[in-house]
Amino acid sequence: MPHVLQPSERERFRLTLNTDGRPHPVENVLAIVTLACGLVAFVSTFWISAHAISAWFGTLGFGVGLYSQYLSETTPQRSLNIVGLVGSFVGAALGIAHGGFLPH
Repeated sequence: MPHVLQPSERERFRLTLNTDGRPHPVENVLAIVTLACGLVAFVSTFWISAHAISAWFGTLGFGVGLYSQYLSETTPQRSLNIVGLVGSFVGAALGIAHGGFLPH
């Protein structure tokens, strides 16, 4: 059982969204865009004066995220989509609550 204690060189950890071994460039880009929009929308909620940024990025991220979730093929893509969707939803909701889509 020495292979249990020390993984072989072939089994090194690799961060990838393509866990099925096939490339999915469109799905990967959509998942990353969803995550980025969700992060921008969520972080911008900490400044009330940035409500327009939060509302627009949240709405965009939520729409892209739903479409990306529909197209996703691997579990890591779906995980990024869910994190991005939650951030987008919270950002859009708080952005709308703080003043909406247009700056004051």
